[in-house]
Amino acid sequence: MIRKKEGFQGQRMIVLPRNLLSTHCPEDPVLAPLYITDIGYYPKARFHHCRRLQGADQHILIYCKEGKGRIIVAGEVWNIQPGHCFLIPRKTPHEYSADVKDPWTIYWAHFLGSSADGLLETAIREWEGYRTFLRWSLQRISLFDRSYEQLDKGFKLENLKYANMHFWSFLATCIYPNADYNTSPQHSSIDASIEYMRAHIDAMLSLQEMATAVNLSQSHFSAVFKAGTGFSPIEYFNQLKMQEACQYLLFTSLRIKEIAGRLGMEDPYYFSRLFTKIMGISPNLYRERKAGS
Repeated sequence: MIRKKEGFQGQRMIVLPRNLLSTHCPEDPVLAPLYITDIGYYPKARFHHCRRLQGADQHILIYCKEGKGRIIVAGEVWNIQPGHCFLIPRKTPHEYSADVKDPWTIYWAHFLGSSADGLLETAIREWEGYRTFLRWSLQRISLFDRSYEQLDKGFKLENLKYANMHFWSFLATCIYPNADYNTSPQHSSIDASIEYMRAHIDAMLSLQEMATAVNLSQSHFSAVFKAGTGFSPIEYFNQLKMQEACQYLLFTSLRIKEIAGRLGMEDPYYFSRLFTKIMGISPNLYRERKAGS
């Protein structure tokens, strides 16, 4: 059977010069935590096969867009299908290959850095293994492409930094794929309640009203909301009110009493005390300082 590590029609690949990596990346405070050493894209990679008995010197990420493949890490076999993202720790024996009948299309990268081991351990813990499923995300692939395209422009220090900053974000979307979606019932309740707060920013909502709006008991709503945000619902609502107050103070000539009224607070002195507590400065002083800045 024909086997090859590279040389696929339409492939893209960048292998950064090793002398560049050794002289620039480990010592630079921005690059040292995490930096790409190799990056590429193999479409319909028929006969793709790679075997490293001693492992690679870098961690490896493989994301399958289409097709199928197989990865063997430390003797364990993993079947790869569209949406699967796989991490191979450095210095770990491995072998991988595209399916003969339906060869995979993959995005891949090798990376190192002082934070790389920790990131890999975090990912494996979050995924409960080397493999996870990632729903297709144009935003995620855009981050990968930006890293590639910037490196393709050359290896100036600013290019390396820009590319690897995007790679940090790309990895974050792989390790915590649900952070942008918040599809759990708890997150849905929190998001819905925050939207309810924003829609009633001109009112003084009670805890019971907030809980009723998302069909939860008062006690359960309080527990879920604080676990998800770190604040009680009333604290969070007051913070939203003060954010709105800042906008009024900066961009209108409304008096303090009028701003308080627009936020559902009849007592302007209560409003001023709450603003000072949350923002660390009185409303009048906040307006004066911002006007003079």
